[in-house]
Amino acid sequence: MKFGVFDHMDRAPSSLHDQFENRLRLIEAYDRLGFHAYHVAEHHATPLGMAPSPSVFLAAVAQRTKRLRFGPLVYTLNLYHPLRLIDEICMLDQMSGGRFELGVGRGISPFEVGYFGVDPATGPERFAETLNVVLKGLTTRTLSHEGKYFAFHGVPMELEPVQRPHPPLWYGANTPDSADRLAQQGYNVVVGLPAAGVRTFVDRYKAAWHAAGRSDSDLPFVGMSRHVVVGDSDKEASDAARRAFKLWYAALEHLWRKNGVGLPRQLIPAEFDDAVAGGYIVAGSAASVRDRMRQDNDIAGINYCLCRMAFGDLSHAESMRSVELFARDVMPAL
Repeated sequence: MKFGVFDHMDRAPSSLHDQFENRLRLIEAYDRLGFHAYHVAEHHATPLGMAPSPSVFLAAVAQRTKRLRFGPLVYTLNLYHPLRLIDEICMLDQMSGGRFELGVGRGISPFEVGYFGVDPATGPERFAETLNVVLKGLTTRTLSHEGKYFAFHGVPMELEPVQRPHPPLWYGANTPDSADRLAQQGYNVVVGLPAAGVRTFVDRYKAAWHAAGRSDSDLPFVGMSRHVVVGDSDKEASDAARRAFKLWYAALEHLWRKNGVGLPRQLIPAEFDDAVAGGYIVAGSAASVRDRMRQDNDIAGINYCLCRMAFGDLSHAESMRSVELFARDVMPAL
């Protein structure tokens, strides 16, 4: 079992300068305390994402850490020119000595891509073509491509990643339907469902993996994502998580509410107690968090625990204490 951190970088009550610095200090703790990777989201024109250019923030992460792997979860590929993105991926992998993790996706919000003049209806085919170009560019010295959205003829690829053929690929899934395809393509996957739903995904993923003649020893990471707050008592942690979750959820639904549309139904419940019951939030003493995560991990059958450790108005001190308790008293037990 490995442990990672997912970060929306939703707006905090502090200034943006302080938020960035405090988050980098927290990421230094992830590095020191043995987390596997840090994954940051990409969102635009919403308080849900204060790191809308993941590469810029991750360049700082590369310099402030030594062992921690890191990457976007995900780059919204439909908003990028592939040549620019290839350059950024290569630079980050080189700057970190080969610690970059490449998360890709179309983006869950049609409003965000719409602000950039991208028709959400073109999402699937635009994503597929952009990813095809990016992977070509990472694995060849000269890039040629002729497609619907891009055409390149003999473009020199002067940069290259450390990791060959390219950094590990990641994808976020919200239904089991994509499990077969993602297993065939060898993606690491984070599933945004309760434990029983994650287990359905994991079983399908493993079946497709084995059907392709691959062994369990080569199985990519398949994990689930949860908000996690650890405190010195159940009440302390639960009170802090309840307070912070309210602000985080307001940021999550901001653009949808602004446009008079409800959130997709597979997303996290709005009520804190419902989210706790569904396993989307785990908050309590180290013993309580350990027991709930062990229970859900066993049900889900995962090999990767992805935790949101900083969100809403959790103070830097609260998040740091939570991370330290989690690393000391929860991670070793799991």
